[in-house]
Order: sequence, then C-alpha cells, then structure tokens
Amino acid sequence: METSLPRAHAPARAGEPASEPARARRPFRRGGLALLAMGLLMSGCSSASSSDGSSADVVMAELPSATPKQLTSYYGQKLRWRDCGVPGFQCATLRAPLNYDKPDAGDVKLAVSRKRATGKPDRRLGSLLVNPGGPGGSAVGYLQAYAALGYPEKVRARYDMVGVDPRGVARSEPVSCLNDREMDAYTQTDVTPDDGREVGLLSATYKKLAAGCRKRSGKLLGHVSTVETARDMDILRAALGDKKLTYVGASYGTFLGATYAGLFPGRVGRLVLDGAMDPSLTARRMNLDQTAGFETAFQSFARECVRERDCPLGTKSAADAGKRLKGFFSDLDRRPLRAGDTSTSGGRKLGEALATTGVIAAMYDEAAWPELRDSLMSAMKNKDGAPLLALSDSYYERDGDGSYTNLMFANAAVNCLDLPPSFTSPEDVRKALPEFEKASPVFGEGLAWSALNCTYWPAKATGKPSRIEAKGAAPIIVTGTTRDPATPYRWAQALAAQLTSARLLTYEGDGHTAYGRGSACVDKTINTYLLEGRAPQKSKRCT
Repeated sequence: METSLPRAHAPARAGEPASEPARARRPFRRGGLALLAMGLLMSGCSSASSSDGSSADVVMAELPSATPKQLTSYYGQKLRWRDCGVPGFQCATLRAPLNYDKPDAGDVKLAVSRKRATGKPDRRLGSLLVNPGGPGGSAVGYLQAYAALGYPEKVRARYDMVGVDPRGVARSEPVSCLNDREMDAYTQTDVTPDDGREVGLLSATYKKLAAGCRKRSGKLLGHVSTVETARDMDILRAALGDKKLTYVGASYGTFLGATYAGLFPGRVGRLVLDGAMDPSLTARRMNLDQTAGFETAFQSFARECVRERDCPLGTKSAADAGKRLKGFFSDLDRRPLRAGDTSTSGGRKLGEALATTGVIAAMYDEAAWPELRDSLMSAMKNKDGAPLLALSDSYYERDGDGSYTNLMFANAAVNCLDLPPSFTSPEDVRKALPEFEKASPVFGEGLAWSALNCTYWPAKATGKPSRIEAKGAAPIIVTGTTRDPATPYRWAQALAAQLTSARLLTYEGDGHTAYGRGSACVDKTINTYLLEGRAPQKSKRCT
C-alpha cells in the first residue's frame, strides 16, 4: 500500500454499458483518487499564505497571447483522425514538445480520441475535453468506456467528446518502472514497519521503484509535470479548432484544469472541476488531509455497517469497528490469508498491505460498501481473502492475467515532480506518526510511511505549493463532496476561494466527486452550465 493522491474517477451510478471491457470498467466504478503507495501532489509564483501556514506562490500569469515562434509548428498541426477499432470513436496523435523550454529537443506523442456530437451540426458547441484524474488515469479509456456513452445525452448531442492521455500515461509514451512480477511484490510491501529491518525493506522497495523508473523511462521522468500537461491541452485546444477550452476534470483532473486556467485565463471557456484539490498545500499537508478524509469515509461506512446484525466489524459502534479492523490488519501482518486458488490469485496471499488497499478502494464510492462488507465477512469469518484481494487489484488496475496498467508508475512520476516530497528520511516519518495516527487511527500509520515514496525519486521536483487565481477567466464551477475521502471538502472550498471567477457547488454526501453520482441538483447545475454557459451566481448547495 502506498499513498499519493487523486485517482481515476467515474460516476458510480451512471449506467455504464454492459459491454464495457472489464479493465476499463474497474478503475472507474469506484471513482478514485488516493493511490496508496505512490507519491504526492501538485504544483505551480507572488507569495501568499497556504492553508497549512507555509509559503505558497500564485501560479504564473497567462503566457503571451502571441504563440512563441518555437511552438508555431505545434499549434498549427492538423489532427489526422482514423478509426480506433472501437465503434463510434476516432483516434489521432498530437505532437507536443518534450521540453517547453527547449522545443527543438524532441517531441512527445499524445494519444487523442473523440466521439463526434450526436446532434445537428449547426447545434454543435465545440469540443468537451474530459479527464478522469489520477494522476495516471487514462482519459482515452475513460472517454471510450464511460464519458462519451454515459454523460447526459443532451451534452453528448452538443459536444464532440474528447480525451487525451497525458504525457507518460497509458497510450501517450507511458512511464514504465517494474515488470508485473515486481509490481506484485511492490503492492505487498509492508508499510507499517515494526522495526529497523522492516523500515530498511520499505526504503529498499521505494529505491527499487525509483531505479526502475530511471532505467526504463529516462529523460521522460523530468517532463511529465502537470504544468507541461496543461500546456499540452492548449495545443490540443488549438488543434481541435476551439477558441476556448471546455473541460470537465475530476479528482486530480481539477488540479490540471485549474493549472490550465492559471496559465491561460483568457482561453477558459466552461470549466467544471469536480472533486477539487487545493494547489496551495504542501505534499505533507495533502497526505495528512487525505488521511483524515479516509477516516471520515470509513466512519461513515462503519456507522452503516454496525446497524446490521451481520456486520463483520461488530455491532457496537463505529469506533469499535475501527479498532476491530485495525486488529484484523495486524493479524494479517503476522498471518496472511489464502486468497482463492493459484490461478486467480497468482500465488499471492492477502496480507496487511493488500487488505488495507482493498478497504480504501471501497471508500471512494458508497455503492461499493455492501461489497466491502461481504469481503470483510469472507476474510474475517471464513478466512478467505479472495474478495478483498479483488478489491485491491481493482485499485491497482491489476488484470486477471496478472498484468498491470501503468497507472501507479505515472501517478508517482507526476506527483513526485509536481511537489517536493513529504519526508526526507524515515526518521521524518517516525516523528510525524502521531499526527497521522490522530488523523486516522485505522489508516494513519500506513499512509504516513507510504508518503516516503517520493523521497528517493530520481527526478527533482519542479513544482511547489501555489495559489491559482486565474484572474480574467470566465466563471468556473468548483465542486466538492462533504464526505469525499480522497479530495476532502475543504480543498474545494480553498480552490473556489483562490480562483477569482469560481462558483462553489457543494454536494452533501459520501463518495468521491459529485457529477453523475445521483444528485439531480448537481447534475442539472453542471448540465445547464455546459449547455447554456450559465453558472450559479453564488455558491450553491445540493443533496
């Protein structure tokens, strides 16, 4: 298990098509954002005070309106659309400079997909770019598996639905670090070390990941930052023929969208930032806030569970349920459980790390709570860890054949580049443990040690905590869910306060992100904005 931040998102109850491939469906079903095991978060220049009292800069102003001569060929390129092999979708390749400071140093090739607007051509509003979060989530996969099929019909009728895999992600020159066998070992690493030897093993695991990334991905590691991806989005906007960007970003996608607004406020069209992040925070503060967020989500799950007679965590109280779960994790640390036969588990057993990841995976979406309850019952009462292992595998995007997507590698690469690491040594983690365990008695210890990952990263961070104001941008909708585990509600409040044109849309509920989750109020507000350009005049609250 590791910690990081946002993860790939998708509404839980939006009616995904039954024909959707299993690999595409799994990461989106639970929403996502937290990436237990990998890095941290975000980036961005005039001094201001961040939410945790540290210095935070205001993100750079818009780039010159005239396109720099070195970028003319990129902004002038024409996309050559071709059949994707997926009915109804077209694909193309977008070129962007590997290094924006040295545009002649080579290109990165980015995978783009679209589904044309289904309505009358004269009613078309342009392109709607979507990003599911991560960092590391495939926007092309999200588009083809959900967004272009599950977004409201009226929205799909008026917009070409478009996704681009960010640099280093999925089909866009993916970052690679470990083979599948090594990744299996990585996900099982003990992140609640009991002594110096286990601390050494954890550090060695993170060093091995870093070395693998350096060896397999080389110079790309220094050029997968959120700022660079935001600049790529502006090249895509131009290639699509749109004067302004219309965009729905979820989870980490909100940081990407806000970064774009900070860089290009005059090119902001209609931006929806759902499950918002606060770019003014340090990596450590983000990890601590997210730790508290998962505790809040678990307490909500536990309160519901203990009301049922068959709750595997008992029927006394949510606090007692937390103690029982923590005890269960400790038992697994000593004696892992069998997890089905070798053909389904790959010979793995359910240990503490994988079990914790499985529980956290279910925190993203309250619709997964019955499955989590059943999985805990299977493990705690029947000594079968297979269902909980399946939850963990869905989180890591491990397929049935034992193969992984590059989600976790890209997540670490982006997060570790966007912000300086939370900790500089294992001793720093030890000092921080009381604070993390106070934030979450259940998850705090593991999430603290998981934040050690970026300490050994081979590419030095290029970003820092930064307020984003985007002065002059058109109205932007920032959405926050009050009991969101992965992007705590306070982050949405903070981002809405920073962006000068933001309107805060609050969803009172559980789960990660709000659009498409079942609130008619949220969906109507966002649909009206996308279709008519009308944002709420002030903050709005929905249930």
